[in-house]
Amino acid sequence: MTFQEQIQQGIPAQLPSRVPYDLAINHAPKRKEILSVEEKKLALRNALRYFEAKHHTELLAEFKEELEKYGRIYMYRFRPDYKMYARPIDEYPGKSAQAKAIMLMIQNNLDYAVAQHPHELITYGGNGAVFQNWAQYLLTMQYLSEMTDEQTLTMYSGHPMGLFPSHKEAPRVVVTNGMVIPNYSKPDDWEKMNALGVSQYGQMTAGSYMYIGPQGIVHGTTITVLNGFRKINKSPEGNLFVTSGLGGMSGAQPKAGNIAGCITVCAEVNAKITKIRHEQGWINEVVTSVEELVARIHSAKAKKEVVSIAYLGNVVEVWEALDEANITIDLGSDQTSLHNPWAGGYYPVGTSFEEANKMMANNPDLFREKVQESLRRHADAINKHAAKGTYFFDYGNAFLLEASRAGANVMADNNIDFKYPSYVQDIMGPMCFDYGFGPFRWVCTSGKPEDLVKTDAIATLVLEELAQTAPIEIQQQLQDNIKWIKGAQENKLVVGSQARILYADAEGRVKIAEAFNQAIAKGDIGFVVLGRDHHDVSGTDSPYRETSNIYDGSRFTADMAIQNVIGDSFRGATWVSIHNGGGVGWGEVINGGFGMVLDGSKEASKRLASMLFWDVNNGISRRSWARNEGAIFTIKRAMETEPLLKVTLPNLVDENLL
Repeated sequence: MTFQEQIQQGIPAQLPSRVPYDLAINHAPKRKEILSVEEKKLALRNALRYFEAKHHTELLAEFKEELEKYGRIYMYRFRPDYKMYARPIDEYPGKSAQAKAIMLMIQNNLDYAVAQHPHELITYGGNGAVFQNWAQYLLTMQYLSEMTDEQTLTMYSGHPMGLFPSHKEAPRVVVTNGMVIPNYSKPDDWEKMNALGVSQYGQMTAGSYMYIGPQGIVHGTTITVLNGFRKINKSPEGNLFVTSGLGGMSGAQPKAGNIAGCITVCAEVNAKITKIRHEQGWINEVVTSVEELVARIHSAKAKKEVVSIAYLGNVVEVWEALDEANITIDLGSDQTSLHNPWAGGYYPVGTSFEEANKMMANNPDLFREKVQESLRRHADAINKHAAKGTYFFDYGNAFLLEASRAGANVMADNNIDFKYPSYVQDIMGPMCFDYGFGPFRWVCTSGKPEDLVKTDAIATLVLEELAQTAPIEIQQQLQDNIKWIKGAQENKLVVGSQARILYADAEGRVKIAEAFNQAIAKGDIGFVVLGRDHHDVSGTDSPYRETSNIYDGSRFTADMAIQNVIGDSFRGATWVSIHNGGGVGWGEVINGGFGMVLDGSKEASKRLASMLFWDVNNGISRRSWARNEGAIFTIKRAMETEPLLKVTLPNLVDENLL
């Protein structure tokens, strides 16, 4: 069968042969035993409902084996045999160009070069899933191949509920992930519902088909590192940034450190992912002992090198060794997946990677103890460096939250706040988000590198024109992004699809998108998919990350993210998504995203202008109402340029009066 025929058949009528478990692939760890006997029967019933009754006897034993062996039913037998990557849009079967673009984005999320655990349909973060099983993938791709522009596909946590009649201006796909009742958002609730096959953790861009590989976070990390050094009045040159994690999202850190121009040390316990990142060029060197690491840092500092060094081992060992060697760490952070601490997100010091994987499945209580013990030791080492001048920030991965729950010494004197700020609270919020700058991204659906080069040039021209008349308050943001986009090709950021990201405000996003649409209309480039990270101005309500610099008491509310997705859906988004969890953990955040296909039409111009303006200014208005100075400036400027915009502004109270 051809690729197109395989897509169109969906779940095959005849069972394909079982496929061997590929040990060369980076697999998800076994999930802990959490279902009762009756719940296991329910999980099997739930899995078998995708298949005709005549296949149930054969599949039952197989799915039971998967559930017992891996803690989940992935349906490995149904994993397609074609290569998984973002093909040019014309290679996808279908009646709707918008649907074809979504198929392209789904396959990019599952590309072996992009996905963390591709055979388990997990893109990044240890549990950020596109689908729960391969039957869902097959059925979804079939639906998309059949869809017209007057239908909408409804996705329930990876499950395609079906195609429903709608209209051309409606979203083609509406995605929800993990949207459970609030009182059932504890980690074990997720473990149980995911094992039952009824809910999944979509992270942010994983379950919304908008991940573009590590590049997606490289830019934000670069801006964070640059602004971190600015905050402590140091140049990156010859100075040291220490962090951990080389997985799906965190793998961006060493590349960002190189672009920012510092020395980066990034610890990682997984040898496979370390090898992958080294082969991809995201890290320069790998060392395996702290003695070798200490010597290499001394050399790099003496020569003021720009270099990224991966330490294959636990980050706690790095913090402790550099303290003993009296090496100054200028910037410090951590980007292990502590939103998922008990299932592979964080590995305890003193336990090998292999031993830890066995322990988390076979003895989860002991594993939890080891993790919390490690977090306490981790925090103690950071505190020693902070006392010597290190600027440490929480990277929004729930490090401080989980460390506090473990009893680590990370609380401020008031025992309410943390000792260390979130990077959004201290850097990205006041410097970028309050001014409307966030992670705008696009994908060239032709798959042609030359199209990406052309879009880079278009975006550069737009930003340079904006910088000529922009107010002083946003000049730094514009100049940082002009420098970024000019160096994008040289830095070889593309992994998977021909994609790009930069930080832009509402005006920049609209003007760049419109310039793309005009280029498509002229035939200069193929169709373009617009999107963004959920980690943005408006998309996410997350009290310890995206909304950590909201101080009016509303940071635990989720009106902004919900309003954002609803508003995007009727202003022209091609698809929208809303998730529980993402970055900081299940039950800790609500986040939303979108995708928009530009086809060169006048209708696309109308949609992009309406939706992108709302997508940013929804968040600016909320931040302004919270009395954030930069956001008040930004929303007033937006109202001056758009007469139909009228936002409620806060009246500031004299503190002496209070």
